Amino acid sequence: MQLQLYGKKIWVYRLAIDFRKSIDGLSNLIINDIKQQPKEGIFLFFNRGRDKIKCLSWHKNGFVLLYKRLEVGRFCIVFNHATGIIEVNADELGWLLAGLEWQKMRNWKELNYDKFR
Repeated sequence: MQLQLYGKKIWVYRLAIDFRKSIDGLSNLIINDIKQQPKEGIFLFFNRGRDKIKCLSWHKNGFVLLYKRLEVGRFCIVFNHATGIIEVNADELGWLLAGLEWQKMRNWKELNYDKFR
């Protein structure tokens, strides 16, 4: 089974959160602090140790809350704290969830060759 999440945008929240928060607590944080509607995108939250991440998204008829814990290492998340949240694309989300230094990989471009020598 493969779960497909769809959202207009993907945001990473800038501050570590209390990981006891679940769907309702995270939805309230999105509405009150981020000033967005929870159904409008995919929202990522991390813990203080940055070894756990939660992803909240609307999926057709209800919310989905995904939780990932890295067994080794930490999620690489660097913020400009003045901007609040940061927006990522689908590739960057995949790299982030894989535990890679996704912000360094933003400059990576797939090469496409039309003909070979």
